[in-house]
Amino acid sequence: MAEGEALRAVRGCLAAFPWEARELGWPESVPYLDRPPSPLEFYREWVSPNKPCIIRNAISHWPALKKWTSVYLREVVGPKVVSVAVTPNGYADAVFQDRFVMPEEHKMPFKDFLDIVEKKVTSPNVFYVQKQCSNLTEEFPELVCDVQPDIPWMSEALGKKPDAVNFWLGESAAVTSLHKDHYENLYCVVSGEKYFLLHPPSDRPFIPYELYQPATYHVSEDGSFEIVDEKTAEKVPWIPLDPLNPDLELYPEYAQAKPLQCTVKAGEMLYLPSLWFHHVQQSHGCIAVNYWYDMEYDIKYSYYQLLDCLTKTVKML
Repeated sequence: MAEGEALRAVRGCLAAFPWEARELGWPESVPYLDRPPSPLEFYREWVSPNKPCIIRNAISHWPALKKWTSVYLREVVGPKVVSVAVTPNGYADAVFQDRFVMPEEHKMPFKDFLDIVEKKVTSPNVFYVQKQCSNLTEEFPELVCDVQPDIPWMSEALGKKPDAVNFWLGESAAVTSLHKDHYENLYCVVSGEKYFLLHPPSDRPFIPYELYQPATYHVSEDGSFEIVDEKTAEKVPWIPLDPLNPDLELYPEYAQAKPLQCTVKAGEMLYLPSLWFHHVQQSHGCIAVNYWYDMEYDIKYSYYQLLDCLTKTVKML
């Protein structure tokens, strides 16, 4: 086969993947379940086909839904020093000035952080409790009894416990840039709202990736930020595109992507399947807990790897 014919074949195959996947059952909107499913039902209807859903009444028994007020959090966690991500613009782990920039991890008393969120203290910077190494169990063990260490029906469905349980609390200016995770994710909103923009894995051909020099924000003595390169670290593949304001001149392929948008309200749980791209915003002071279960590296993973390799091949030719 001539090189031109091979390229056309690859492009044709790549173009067919997303549309075939949608025809096979990607939803046009995120469906709701009125109750938590049985383990078998959840695995069969949602995990196996890799489809998201919002589950109501799955965490209605959590004491946290009523207890986690500012007064309670000050009393229980209060002066304890915790990790807080600080950025000048609200974007942690995101592309900025042609680098992949991570936040400054600031250690501060939790009560001081709450003063900033409640605007009792003003700051030009954006603060977000978002450390993702199971920070609920590691930094906030006092709060675990108000939720659950795992979600029993999910643990039974997957035959494993979560790798991490994370606690999230921050300002409305804090934004999570578009990315994907190798986890089955149950994202539970305790108070406020989370705003998700989602892409299925089949949209990979339309979503740009580039390699970026990793760097970290550092606060200077005068309070300004500087970006310090992690010179010994390897370049990081990341998505430079803002899905809320995409530059279609620079990334015209993204016009073919079909994002889903949903709002997860207090008391609701989003099942975010592995390898789904997601961009996240929140209401001010929103509190959430999420459970990361390691994905199975099965045919879904192989499908994504094939799609990713084909996308990269077309870009190189």
